[in-house]
Amino acid sequence: MTAAELTALLVLCTAASFTPGPNTTLSTALAANLGLKRALRFVLSVPVGWGLLFSLCAAGVGALVMAVPALRIGVQIVGVGYLLWLASKLYRANTLAQADAGQLKVTFWQGVMLQFLNIKAWMLALTVVAGWLAGRDDALLRFAMVLPILLLFGLASNLTYALIGTLLRRWLADAAHGGRRLRWFNRSMAAVLVATAAWMSTF
Repeated sequence: MTAAELTALLVLCTAASFTPGPNTTLSTALAANLGLKRALRFVLSVPVGWGLLFSLCAAGVGALVMAVPALRIGVQIVGVGYLLWLASKLYRANTLAQADAGQLKVTFWQGVMLQFLNIKAWMLALTVVAGWLAGRDDALLRFAMVLPILLLFGLASNLTYALIGTLLRRWLADAAHGGRRLRWFNRSMAAVLVATAAWMSTF
């Protein structure tokens, strides 16, 4: 892989990983409501799910999903529905006690599966496969180089957003404001998820 190809990949990964989306929104919201330790299982699930998705796309499954309208639409419908469900849970979590009681529970495997329900993730994976792997004599070597980079960016971006959520946690939970800060924060995060779901439905 040339220096120019590596630079282009790093720029793409930075733009795709650090811009707000369902993963970064949930990482921030979970850390703000539950603390960093409990948000880490979701943060770690993102690169695991993304790595599996990218591997499937490199093997040709992604092209099949995008080529067959029923599969693509199915991913969109389930993905949009899941994001709206998560948004509704986030919207109703008005206190840390509610969040801690399970209102915002997102398991590791739910985080992994979320990657497969994100049509943006499929398209990004196919973009990387097409630009850096497809038709190359050294495709396997390139895959071995690209995959760790994608995993690192997935981990770094979501951990960064989770740390931001952790820093906001005490301020959001200030009892002097009757929980209003946390309530409006959660509703704002829910609105971001709804907007993301609407955006995903346009593909």
